[in-house]
Amino acid sequence: MRVAVIGVGMTKFGKHPDKSLVDLFADAFFEALEDANIELKNVEAIYFGNFVGEMTDGSANLSGFVADEVGLKNIPAIRYEGACASSSVAFREAVRAVKAGYYNCVAVGGAEKLLSAGTAIGTRALATAVDGVYEMTAGLTFPGVFALAARYYAKKYEIPLQKLREMMAYVSVKNHKYGAVNPKAQFYGKYGDLKVEDVLNSRMICSPLTLLDCCPMTDGGSAVIVANEKFAKEVGGDPVYVLGTGQASGGSLFRQGEDIIKAIPRKIAAEMAFREAKITPKDVDFVEVHDCFTIAEIIALEAMGFFEYGTACYATAEGVTSIDGDLPVNPDGGLIGKGHPVGATGTSQIYTAVKQLRNEFKWNQVKDARIAMTDTLGGDFGTLVNIILGVD
Repeated sequence: MRVAVIGVGMTKFGKHPDKSLVDLFADAFFEALEDANIELKNVEAIYFGNFVGEMTDGSANLSGFVADEVGLKNIPAIRYEGACASSSVAFREAVRAVKAGYYNCVAVGGAEKLLSAGTAIGTRALATAVDGVYEMTAGLTFPGVFALAARYYAKKYEIPLQKLREMMAYVSVKNHKYGAVNPKAQFYGKYGDLKVEDVLNSRMICSPLTLLDCCPMTDGGSAVIVANEKFAKEVGGDPVYVLGTGQASGGSLFRQGEDIIKAIPRKIAAEMAFREAKITPKDVDFVEVHDCFTIAEIIALEAMGFFEYGTACYATAEGVTSIDGDLPVNPDGGLIGKGHPVGATGTSQIYTAVKQLRNEFKWNQVKDARIAMTDTLGGDFGTLVNIILGVD
């Protein structure tokens, strides 16, 4: 039985101090419901992703609240937590449940409020995704994790650090350019004409990463409607099918060691998704990857099999990952340009993939796209989820 995405919705990413996590999900949910052209009663369960609601909103048991808010009182609803991959984990589990025949139609999504929470709470909340015994106690935060990764990448592949910084900067330039034309993006209308020098000269956050090498903290919500093929055909529209999914996990950085720049859990998850979809990386028309930092996009593309290890940095600088390149990456701006409301990020990638495959992403459409892949990273390579979508 094939499973399809029949509707997608997403709030504008940015700052929403007057909305709760439940409100943000509800806004995205009703947009997805309308997009799917179905009735509320058709939704049989809710799969909700959220990372740190207990720290930002004082709420942990959110699934029942979101179900009640959208008018689906008493249906099965569950919250999934996989750090930045929370709603991707929720999506994968929803797909598996529909495929197994438990439901005909479900809603999946997520919400997060890190920007409104403020820098101190947001930073502390994000740091809970690293090892609390060996990493957080040493003062390690995510800029530190990926600064370490960038430095080791330069050493491993014998690239002068300044040269790598310049190539990393092309990720920021590209993703900000695309985020600037995306009305849903946090940086819509901003930073669209960055230069490499702007990235290199922005404020140093954790050497060698500058401010413009980093994604922002963000508030936002996203949602998608998932259904079996029979139901999808009954309601009409343009279903986008889930061709394959993969998920893997990783442990503390001291156990991952040198493998941090090879992102082995991501490699395993991507290969799992490719096997299920019965395709190879060469068949994918565009990718939404987890660019929490510029070096993260480079590492992701290699681990997923699109480039050999140590070469994605060169491909990025040469324009291979641009909208008119051989492999468009993050045409919506990615986390860097669009924003990163952690619990909502995974299904926001699905939102973009579906819109692109339906030829509806008018502000930055990938030409003739038939197959898309998403990639979400939770923690320091602790939870990895890859999803492949396609149209007939």
